[in-house]
Amino acid sequence: MEILRHIVVLIHLVGFAVLFGAWVVEAVNGRRRVTRLMDWGLAIAAVAGLVLAAPWGIEYDLNYVKLGVKLVILLAIGALLGIGAGRQRKTGSLPPAMFWAIGVLTLTNAAIAVIWR
Repeated sequence: MEILRHIVVLIHLVGFAVLFGAWVVEAVNGRRRVTRLMDWGLAIAAVAGLVLAAPWGIEYDLNYVKLGVKLVILLAIGALLGIGAGRQRKTGSLPPAMFWAIGVLTLTNAAIAVIWR
């Protein structure tokens, strides 16, 4: 069971890497836009994260406050991606503050996972 849980952790990390990597590519290229790859990364990280939030295959208690904070941040990232994609279709651009908030919140979510014990 432990190996299966580690595989789900790996999938969760891949989802984060896809989301954050796609954001970094857009930031470095100066385009500041939302891409489908960001949506896929968020979906992968979200599904794997929800699976990891279930108390299976572990012998310790989960920190549900930490998981709740991470879920709220995940929902905020999803909202920003959805609103940003809609704005992008309508006006052809994304407000810089919204683009940077996506990256900061994504990195914050990863930092919470690593630092908050």
